[in-house]
Amino acid sequence: MSDKGKPETTAEQPAQGQEERPPQPTDSLVQLGQTAVPAAESNVFCLTIIGQVEGHMMLPPQNKTTKYEHVIPQLVAAEQNPKIEGLLIVLNTVGGDVEAGLAIAEMIASLSKPKVAVVLGGGHSIGVPIAVSADYTFIAETATMTIHPIRLNGMIIGVPQTFEYLEKMQERVVRFVTKHSRIQEETFKELMFRTGELTRDIGTTVIGSEAVRNGLIDEVGGIGAALQELKRRIADRKAVASGGGANP
Repeated sequence: MSDKGKPETTAEQPAQGQEERPPQPTDSLVQLGQTAVPAAESNVFCLTIIGQVEGHMMLPPQNKTTKYEHVIPQLVAAEQNPKIEGLLIVLNTVGGDVEAGLAIAEMIASLSKPKVAVVLGGGHSIGVPIAVSADYTFIAETATMTIHPIRLNGMIIGVPQTFEYLEKMQERVVRFVTKHSRIQEETFKELMFRTGELTRDIGTTVIGSEAVRNGLIDEVGGIGAALQELKRRIADRKAVASGGGANP
């Protein structure tokens, strides 16, 4: 029989009534270049603060953002969930909306469960209050934190009341940071208003161990050290709850 008499070959299709092949462990590796991480029960809730903190105004879709209206319900759920015994906050943010950032920081600080933060890459601008809102904060050796005064985008009214509002907002940030860290108010303001270091701006960028020396961050370390500290604080909380003493 000639080739003309043969039916054309079509792609294989599952027979009628036959179920499709279930997803295989190698599918993610082939399609996405990553392996599937097996799900495991954990008593630690990990909150990531990445990109730009988005507040009352929506940012362009190409911006990587942390939306505060998503973060706040997560924190409430973590506080209410009895299976969650501690929080790990991972930061790599350029800052963003001041009020949204302060709202997240206040929420984290008010949680009753142990919380440890770690700054990886950067914790700039309003990311500073979020970083210090935890009970204990680590910073990677090469991570940076930019401390500068509050800035407004867009049109503002050039009247004394506008500058008074900015000053009050600035004081809110200063009070929160100095209350939740070991840095002195004078030192923090000196870093904030320093001239000559940032191009076309005032402020200071501190790196790793420098942030620890200034009392802004507690210790240089990464994820491993942060999880160990969090586990220790969870164990101490359990010991206190059961009537025993906390570990020294």
